[in-house]
Amino acid sequence: MSNKHIKWQPSKLSKQERQGLNAHGSCVLWLTGLSASGKSTLAYEVERMLFSRNVRAYVLDGDNLRHGLNSNLGFSPEDRSENIRRTAEAAKLLVDAGIIAIVALISPYRADRDRARALFAPGEFIEIFVDCPLQICEERDPKGLYLKARTGAIESFTGVTAPYEEPLKPELTIPSSRQSLQESISQIQRFLIEHQLI
Repeated sequence: MSNKHIKWQPSKLSKQERQGLNAHGSCVLWLTGLSASGKSTLAYEVERMLFSRNVRAYVLDGDNLRHGLNSNLGFSPEDRSENIRRTAEAAKLLVDAGIIAIVALISPYRADRDRARALFAPGEFIEIFVDCPLQICEERDPKGLYLKARTGAIESFTGVTAPYEEPLKPELTIPSSRQSLQESISQIQRFLIEHQLI
């Protein structure tokens, strides 16, 4: 929705100037995958790794966002889409500020992830598929959500009663059930170095 009476107010600083001040590039690392695949754990460890390298980064975690920015949203397909739209817009602001935004969201639908990608310049949206088989995610189940979904206490739960559409061409695939957390962090770090983002 747009309002013809509202005009975009341009900044006096460019994204490139902010990146120059920070001495590194900016982008969004968009971690997608099933619940309990390891997205949030990986996101916060990558943030710590970047901090140790004097890189400004910030995690936008799906659960945390639902305590504030997205607190009025449920889990219907429409609300999930709006959840992703708002998160992508917040990530865009961080990237414009010269910061690496790390998004950890199930974000189950390809179309929603594609719309998020469209907000960013080429090379700024890095889709990271945290690949973990459903059976292992259910075995982990740290929040007890799969059990609740299987017993009907939660409706529309991704992977059980709602679909998850795996990325077709992610920039990175992290096999979180087959490699260590440190190996996963190193995989992301290498990508960022190779693409001259850090």
